[in-house]
Amino acid sequence: MNPITYFSAEDVSGALAHLYAGVDANAGPSKVIAGGTNLLDLMKERVMGPQQLVDINALPLDQITPTPDGGVRLGAIARNADTAYHPLVRAQYPVLTAAILAGASPQIRNMASNGGNLLQRTRCHYFYDTTTPCNKRAPGTGCSAIGGLTRQHAILGASAHCIATHPSDMCVALAALGAVVGVRSSAGERRIDFADFHRLPGEQPERDTVLAAGDLITYIDLPPAAQFARHSAYLKFRDRASYAFALVSVAVMLDMGEDGMVRDARIALGSVAHKPWRVPAAEAVLIGRQVDEAAFAEAADLLLAGAQGQGQNNFKLTMARRAVIRALTQAVEGTHDNTEELTDDEASL
Repeated sequence: MNPITYFSAEDVSGALAHLYAGVDANAGPSKVIAGGTNLLDLMKERVMGPQQLVDINALPLDQITPTPDGGVRLGAIARNADTAYHPLVRAQYPVLTAAILAGASPQIRNMASNGGNLLQRTRCHYFYDTTTPCNKRAPGTGCSAIGGLTRQHAILGASAHCIATHPSDMCVALAALGAVVGVRSSAGERRIDFADFHRLPGEQPERDTVLAAGDLITYIDLPPAAQFARHSAYLKFRDRASYAFALVSVAVMLDMGEDGMVRDARIALGSVAHKPWRVPAAEAVLIGRQVDEAAFAEAADLLLAGAQGQGQNNFKLTMARRAVIRALTQAVEGTHDNTEELTDDEASL
Protein backbone atom coordinates (compact mmCIF):
# COMPACT_ATOMS: atom_id res chain seq x y z
CA MET A 1 0.00 0.00 0.00
CA ASN A 2 1.20 3.52 -0.81
CA PRO A 3 0.21 6.21 1.69
CA ILE A 4 -1.87 8.94 0.10
CA THR A 5 -3.79 11.94 1.36
CA TYR A 6 -6.97 13.33 -0.15
CA PHE A 7 -8.26 16.89 0.02
CA SER A 8 -11.53 18.11 -1.43
CA ALA A 9 -11.10 21.79 -2.26
CA GLU A 10 -14.02 24.16 -1.75
CA ASP A 11 -12.46 27.09 -3.60
CA VAL A 12 -9.54 27.78 -5.95
CA SER A 13 -7.43 29.34 -3.21
CA GLY A 14 -7.78 26.23 -1.09
CA ALA A 15 -6.83 24.00 -4.01
CA LEU A 16 -3.74 26.09 -4.76
CA ALA A 17 -2.71 26.12 -1.09
CA HIS A 18 -2.79 22.32 -0.92
CA LEU A 19 -1.00 21.93 -4.24
CA TYR A 20 1.80 24.19 -3.01
CA ALA A 21 1.82 22.58 0.43
CA GLY A 22 2.70 19.29 -1.21
CA VAL A 23 5.47 20.92 -3.21
CA ASP A 24 6.95 23.04 -0.43
CA ALA A 25 6.90 20.35 2.22
CA ASN A 26 8.58 17.85 -0.08
CA ALA A 27 5.77 15.54 0.88
CA GLY A 28 5.75 14.03 -2.58
CA PRO A 29 3.99 15.17 -5.70
CA SER A 30 0.47 16.50 -5.48
CA LYS A 31 -1.94 15.87 -8.32
CA VAL A 32 -5.20 17.50 -9.17
CA ILE A 33 -8.08 15.10 -9.75
CA ALA A 34 -11.38 15.87 -11.47
CA GLY A 35 -12.71 13.07 -13.69
CA GLY A 36 -9.69 10.90 -12.97
CA THR A 37 -10.16 8.89 -16.16
CA ASN A 38 -6.43 8.81 -16.94
CA LEU A 39 -4.83 9.53 -13.56
CA LEU A 40 -6.49 6.63 -11.74
CA ASP A 41 -5.39 4.20 -14.46
CA LEU A 42 -1.82 5.45 -14.12
CA MET A 43 -1.96 5.07 -10.35
CA LYS A 44 -3.33 1.52 -10.60
CA GLU A 45 -0.53 0.61 -13.01
CA ARG A 46 2.02 2.28 -10.69
CA VAL A 47 3.13 4.56 -13.49
CA MET A 48 2.36 7.57 -11.32
CA GLY A 49 2.37 7.66 -7.53
CA PRO A 50 1.10 10.97 -6.16
CA GLN A 51 1.13 11.23 -2.40
CA GLN A 52 -1.63 13.82 -2.33
CA LEU A 53 -4.77 14.18 -4.44
CA VAL A 54 -6.49 17.57 -4.57
CA ASP A 55 -10.09 17.04 -5.70
CA ILE A 56 -11.43 20.09 -7.57
CA ASN A 57 -14.88 18.76 -8.42
CA ALA A 58 -16.58 21.16 -5.97
CA LEU A 59 -15.05 24.25 -7.59
CA PRO A 60 -17.26 26.51 -9.75
CA LEU A 61 -15.33 25.66 -12.91
CA ASP A 62 -17.96 23.60 -14.72
CA GLN A 63 -19.68 26.32 -16.73
CA ILE A 64 -19.69 26.88 -20.49
CA THR A 65 -20.42 30.54 -21.16
CA PRO A 66 -20.17 33.12 -23.96
CA THR A 67 -17.35 35.65 -23.72
CA PRO A 68 -17.69 39.40 -24.49
CA ASP A 69 -15.67 39.08 -27.71
CA GLY A 70 -18.10 36.52 -29.17
CA GLY A 71 -16.14 33.44 -28.15
CA VAL A 72 -16.91 30.78 -25.56
CA ARG A 73 -15.26 29.90 -22.26
CA LEU A 74 -15.11 26.21 -21.30
CA GLY A 75 -14.79 25.57 -17.58
CA ALA A 76 -11.88 23.32 -16.68
CA ILE A 77 -14.08 20.73 -14.98
CA ALA A 78 -16.97 20.86 -17.46
CA ARG A 79 -17.31 17.30 -18.72
CA ASN A 80 -16.31 16.36 -22.24
CA ALA A 81 -19.83 15.11 -23.07
CA ASP A 82 -21.46 18.32 -21.79
CA THR A 83 -19.00 20.33 -23.86
CA ALA A 84 -19.57 18.36 -27.06
CA TYR A 85 -23.35 18.70 -26.88
CA HIS A 86 -23.51 22.29 -25.58
CA PRO A 87 -25.54 24.45 -28.00
CA LEU A 88 -22.85 27.15 -28.18
CA VAL A 89 -20.17 24.61 -29.02
CA ARG A 90 -22.25 22.73 -31.58
CA ALA A 91 -23.26 25.95 -33.32
CA GLN A 92 -19.93 27.77 -33.35
CA TYR A 93 -17.32 25.02 -32.99
CA PRO A 94 -18.62 21.84 -34.67
CA VAL A 95 -15.03 20.66 -35.20
CA LEU A 96 -14.66 20.51 -31.41
CA THR A 97 -17.88 18.52 -31.05
CA ALA A 98 -16.68 16.10 -33.72
CA ALA A 99 -13.28 15.66 -32.10
CA ILE A 100 -14.64 15.03 -28.60
CA LEU A 101 -17.20 12.51 -29.85
CA ALA A 102 -14.47 10.65 -31.75
CA GLY A 103 -12.66 9.93 -28.49
CA ALA A 104 -13.08 7.31 -25.78
CA SER A 105 -16.58 6.01 -24.95
CA PRO A 106 -19.80 7.74 -23.84
CA GLN A 107 -19.15 6.67 -20.24
CA ILE A 108 -15.62 8.12 -20.22
CA ARG A 109 -16.74 11.33 -21.93
CA ASN A 110 -19.42 11.74 -19.25
CA MET A 111 -16.70 11.65 -16.58
CA ALA A 112 -13.64 13.21 -18.22
CA SER A 113 -13.05 16.93 -17.65
CA ASN A 114 -11.84 19.49 -20.17
CA GLY A 115 -8.77 20.39 -18.14
CA GLY A 116 -7.93 16.74 -17.63
CA ASN A 117 -8.19 16.09 -21.36
CA LEU A 118 -5.35 18.56 -21.91
CA LEU A 119 -3.22 16.70 -19.36
CA GLN A 120 -3.62 13.18 -20.73
CA ARG A 121 -0.39 11.21 -20.75
CA THR A 122 0.87 9.34 -23.77
CA ARG A 123 -0.38 5.82 -24.52
CA CYS A 124 3.11 4.58 -25.42
CA HIS A 125 3.34 0.93 -24.38
CA TYR A 126 6.71 1.45 -22.74
CA PHE A 127 5.46 4.38 -20.65
CA TYR A 128 2.88 2.05 -19.08
CA ASP A 129 5.27 -0.92 -18.75
CA THR A 130 7.21 -0.14 -15.57
CA THR A 131 9.67 -2.97 -16.25
CA THR A 132 11.13 -1.17 -19.27
CA PRO A 133 13.26 1.99 -19.52
CA CYS A 134 11.29 5.13 -20.38
CA ASN A 135 12.61 8.69 -20.25
CA LYS A 136 9.10 10.07 -19.88
CA ARG A 137 8.32 7.92 -16.84
CA ALA A 138 11.83 7.70 -15.38
CA PRO A 139 14.10 10.43 -16.83
CA GLY A 140 17.56 9.29 -17.86
CA THR A 141 16.70 5.61 -18.24
CA GLY A 142 16.39 5.61 -22.03
CA CYS A 143 13.63 5.22 -24.62
CA SER A 144 12.57 1.64 -25.25
CA ALA A 145 10.30 2.69 -28.10
CA ILE A 146 13.24 3.69 -30.31
CA GLY A 147 13.96 0.50 -32.19
CA GLY A 148 10.99 -1.19 -30.51
CA LEU A 149 7.26 -1.29 -31.17
CA THR A 150 6.55 2.00 -32.91
CA ARG A 151 3.18 1.59 -34.64
CA GLN A 152 1.60 4.42 -32.60
CA HIS A 153 4.61 6.70 -32.37
CA ALA A 154 5.69 10.09 -33.67
CA ILE A 155 6.71 11.02 -37.19
CA LEU A 156 7.19 14.70 -36.35
CA GLY A 157 8.96 16.57 -33.54
CA ALA A 158 10.51 13.50 -31.91
CA SER A 159 13.86 13.55 -30.13
CA ALA A 160 16.60 11.07 -29.29
CA HIS A 161 15.00 10.85 -25.85
CA CYS A 162 11.34 10.19 -26.70
CA ILE A 163 9.14 9.40 -29.72
CA ALA A 164 5.80 9.31 -27.89
CA THR A 165 2.65 11.02 -29.19
CA HIS A 166 -0.07 13.00 -27.48
CA PRO A 167 -3.27 10.93 -27.45
CA SER A 168 -6.04 13.54 -27.22
CA ASP A 169 -8.67 14.12 -29.90
CA MET A 170 -10.06 17.23 -28.22
CA CYS A 171 -6.66 18.91 -28.20
CA VAL A 172 -6.30 18.60 -31.97
CA ALA A 173 -9.47 20.64 -32.45
CA LEU A 174 -8.42 23.14 -29.77
CA ALA A 175 -5.12 23.60 -31.59
CA ALA A 176 -6.91 24.31 -34.86
CA LEU A 177 -9.23 26.76 -33.09
CA GLY A 178 -6.34 28.65 -31.50
CA ALA A 179 -7.70 28.24 -27.97
CA VAL A 180 -6.20 29.89 -24.90
CA VAL A 181 -5.69 28.08 -21.59
CA GLY A 182 -6.37 29.97 -18.35
CA VAL A 183 -4.10 28.98 -15.44
CA ARG A 184 -4.08 30.01 -11.78
CA SER A 185 -1.09 29.77 -9.47
CA SER A 186 0.08 31.41 -6.25
CA ALA A 187 1.53 34.17 -8.46
CA GLY A 188 -1.88 34.96 -10.00
CA GLU A 189 -3.56 34.16 -13.30
CA ARG A 190 -1.95 33.79 -16.71
CA ARG A 191 -3.15 32.85 -20.19
CA ILE A 192 -1.25 30.42 -22.41
CA ASP A 193 -1.79 30.16 -26.16
CA PHE A 194 -2.69 26.58 -27.00
CA ALA A 195 0.20 26.35 -29.47
CA ASP A 196 2.57 26.91 -26.56
CA PHE A 197 0.79 24.78 -23.96
CA HIS A 198 2.14 21.34 -24.93
CA ARG A 199 5.86 20.72 -25.43
CA LEU A 200 7.98 18.74 -27.82
CA PRO A 201 10.02 16.13 -25.92
CA GLY A 202 13.53 17.52 -26.48
CA GLU A 203 15.77 16.49 -23.60
CA GLN A 204 12.94 16.61 -21.06
CA PRO A 205 10.23 14.25 -22.32
CA GLU A 206 8.88 13.88 -18.77
CA ARG A 207 7.34 17.35 -19.21
CA ASP A 208 4.27 17.24 -21.44
CA THR A 209 3.25 20.88 -20.94
CA VAL A 210 4.65 24.22 -19.82
CA LEU A 211 2.70 24.05 -16.54
CA ALA A 212 4.73 24.35 -13.35
CA ALA A 213 4.15 22.43 -10.13
CA GLY A 214 1.16 23.90 -8.35
CA ASP A 215 -0.49 25.35 -11.48
CA LEU A 216 -4.23 24.82 -11.89
CA ILE A 217 -6.08 25.01 -15.21
CA THR A 218 -9.28 26.98 -14.65
CA TYR A 219 -10.71 27.51 -18.15
CA ILE A 220 -10.18 27.19 -21.89
CA ASP A 221 -11.17 30.15 -24.05
CA LEU A 222 -12.32 29.59 -27.63
CA PRO A 223 -11.94 32.64 -29.89
CA PRO A 224 -14.81 33.58 -32.22
CA ALA A 225 -14.86 31.12 -35.11
CA ALA A 226 -18.31 31.38 -36.68
CA GLN A 227 -16.68 31.92 -40.09
CA PHE A 228 -15.46 28.31 -40.00
CA ALA A 229 -18.67 26.67 -38.76
CA ARG A 230 -20.02 25.71 -42.21
CA HIS A 231 -16.85 24.05 -43.44
CA SER A 232 -15.05 21.94 -40.84
CA ALA A 233 -14.21 18.30 -40.28
CA TYR A 234 -12.43 16.03 -37.83
CA LEU A 235 -11.21 12.69 -39.14
CA LYS A 236 -9.70 9.96 -37.00
CA PHE A 237 -7.97 6.84 -38.30
CA ARG A 238 -7.55 3.99 -35.82
CA ASP A 239 -7.28 0.23 -35.55
CA ARG A 240 -10.97 -0.28 -34.66
CA ALA A 241 -14.10 1.78 -35.13
CA SER A 242 -14.53 2.96 -31.53
CA TYR A 243 -12.75 3.19 -28.18
CA ALA A 244 -9.30 3.30 -29.74
CA PHE A 245 -6.66 5.99 -29.86
CA ALA A 246 -5.84 7.54 -33.20
CA LEU A 247 -3.04 6.44 -35.44
CA VAL A 248 -3.56 9.72 -37.25
CA SER A 249 -6.24 12.37 -36.77
CA VAL A 250 -6.82 15.73 -38.39
CA ALA A 251 -8.98 18.79 -37.68
CA VAL A 252 -9.61 21.21 -40.53
CA MET A 253 -11.58 24.45 -40.76
CA LEU A 254 -12.16 26.53 -43.87
CA ASP A 255 -13.62 30.00 -44.28
CA MET A 256 -14.86 30.06 -47.87
CA GLY A 257 -16.36 32.82 -49.96
CA GLU A 258 -19.33 32.39 -52.26
CA ASP A 259 -16.89 32.35 -55.17
CA GLY A 260 -15.28 29.21 -53.77
CA MET A 261 -12.12 30.98 -52.71
CA VAL A 262 -10.53 30.17 -49.36
CA ARG A 263 -10.43 33.23 -47.10
CA ASP A 264 -8.83 31.47 -44.12
CA ALA A 265 -7.84 27.94 -43.17
CA ARG A 266 -6.81 25.94 -40.13
CA ILE A 267 -5.27 22.45 -40.11
CA ALA A 268 -4.03 20.47 -37.11
CA LEU A 269 -2.76 16.89 -37.01
CA GLY A 270 -3.03 14.56 -34.03
CA SER A 271 -1.16 11.42 -32.94
CA VAL A 272 1.84 12.27 -35.10
CA ALA A 273 3.88 14.20 -32.52
CA HIS A 274 4.32 14.95 -28.83
CA LYS A 275 1.76 17.74 -29.28
CA PRO A 276 -0.97 18.66 -31.78
CA TRP A 277 0.83 19.68 -34.96
CA ARG A 278 0.18 22.94 -36.83
CA VAL A 279 2.28 24.65 -39.48
CA PRO A 280 1.09 28.18 -40.41
CA ALA A 281 2.62 27.93 -43.90
CA ALA A 282 0.41 24.92 -44.66
CA GLU A 283 -2.67 27.01 -43.93
CA ALA A 284 -1.43 30.15 -45.67
CA VAL A 285 -0.88 28.28 -48.93
CA LEU A 286 -4.65 27.73 -49.23
CA ILE A 287 -5.69 31.35 -48.70
CA GLY A 288 -6.90 33.12 -51.83
CA ARG A 289 -7.03 29.91 -53.86
CA GLN A 290 -9.82 27.85 -55.32
CA VAL A 291 -10.17 24.55 -53.54
CA ASP A 292 -8.88 21.53 -55.39
CA GLU A 293 -6.88 18.43 -54.62
CA ALA A 294 -3.64 19.97 -55.85
CA ALA A 295 -3.93 22.82 -53.34
CA PHE A 296 -4.83 20.39 -50.56
CA ALA A 297 -1.87 18.16 -51.42
CA GLU A 298 0.45 21.15 -51.30
CA ALA A 299 -0.88 22.05 -47.85
CA ALA A 300 -0.44 18.47 -46.66
CA ASP A 301 3.15 18.38 -47.89
CA LEU A 302 3.98 21.60 -46.04
CA LEU A 303 2.32 20.28 -42.88
CA LEU A 304 4.35 17.08 -43.04
CA ALA A 305 7.68 18.64 -44.04
CA GLY A 306 10.47 16.85 -42.19
CA ALA A 307 8.28 13.92 -41.14
CA GLN A 308 10.22 10.73 -40.50
CA GLY A 309 8.95 7.26 -39.72
CA GLN A 310 10.32 5.00 -37.01
CA GLY A 311 10.01 1.78 -39.01
CA GLN A 312 6.73 0.18 -37.98
CA ASN A 313 4.91 3.49 -38.27
CA ASN A 314 6.18 4.48 -41.73
CA PHE A 315 2.60 4.03 -42.97
CA LYS A 316 1.71 7.19 -41.04
CA LEU A 317 3.58 9.29 -43.60
CA THR A 318 1.12 8.32 -46.32
CA MET A 319 -1.87 8.07 -43.99
CA ALA A 320 -1.40 11.59 -42.63
CA ARG A 321 -1.09 13.11 -46.10
CA ARG A 322 -4.22 11.37 -47.33
CA ALA A 323 -6.08 12.27 -44.13
CA VAL A 324 -5.40 15.98 -44.62
CA ILE A 325 -6.56 15.90 -48.24
CA ARG A 326 -9.70 13.92 -47.38
CA ALA A 327 -10.60 16.13 -44.42
CA LEU A 328 -10.22 19.30 -46.48
CA THR A 329 -12.34 17.77 -49.24
CA GLN A 330 -15.07 16.89 -46.73
CA ALA A 331 -14.93 20.36 -45.18
CA VAL A 332 -15.56 21.95 -48.59
CA GLU A 333 -18.71 19.84 -48.90
CA GLY A 334 -19.97 20.93 -45.48
CA THR A 335 -19.47 20.42 -41.77
CA HIS A 336 -19.49 17.02 -40.14
CA ASP A 337 -19.77 17.07 -36.34
CA ASN A 338 -20.10 13.28 -35.80
CA THR A 339 -23.36 13.64 -33.86
CA GLU A 340 -25.31 11.88 -36.60
CA GLU A 341 -23.21 8.78 -36.03
CA LEU A 342 -24.49 8.27 -32.51
CA THR A 343 -27.00 5.55 -31.74
CA ASP A 344 -30.16 6.49 -29.83
CA ASP A 345 -28.83 4.77 -26.71
CA GLU A 346 -25.50 6.56 -26.97
CA ALA A 347 -27.03 9.97 -27.48
CA SER A 348 -29.23 9.50 -24.39
CA LEU A 349 -26.25 8.92 -22.09
